[in-house]
Amino acid sequence: MEEIKQALIDFLMSGGKELGVFLCSMVPVIELRGAIPLGWATNIPWWLTYLLAVAGNMLPVPFILLLIRQVLTVMEKMPIKFVRAFAAWLRRKAEKNTDKIQRFGFWGLCFFIAIPLPVTGAWTGSLVAATIRMNFWRAMLSALLGVMIAGVIVTLICFGVSSGIEWLSFLI
Repeated sequence: MEEIKQALIDFLMSGGKELGVFLCSMVPVIELRGAIPLGWATNIPWWLTYLLAVAGNMLPVPFILLLIRQVLTVMEKMPIKFVRAFAAWLRRKAEKNTDKIQRFGFWGLCFFIAIPLPVTGAWTGSLVAATIRMNFWRAMLSALLGVMIAGVIVTLICFGVSSGIEWLSFLI
């Protein structure tokens, strides 16, 4: 397991630490929840880490919103059992979270994405938004706000409260 972790870090960092943070934030499950600690560990300034992680985490969102339903349909018809099972697992994951997001709409999706826990990020949130056919632009804005909130939370945890206070004073 340690070798796999090191291989992933080496791959992500091969283009430079900033690119590594950006790429890491695009990876499902890891997303910015893993990218920001990577930026902290490689001594990238907190504000640059935050910007790279948010930008990287948002990059896949429009593609997921626009294409995931069609991709799942194709996957479910493939002759490869693993691919069909994976598509079914993704549909179950979306259906499991649909009620929460439908009940609260825009803000439900935003806060679902904002919770910095595994499988509550932009990838899963976008999957659910596409499944319930949420308006594209509402889903994009909701995902952006959720990613930004998650980024603030993880940045505060990684870079410390003093950096967070500095960040807040920068905004005010």
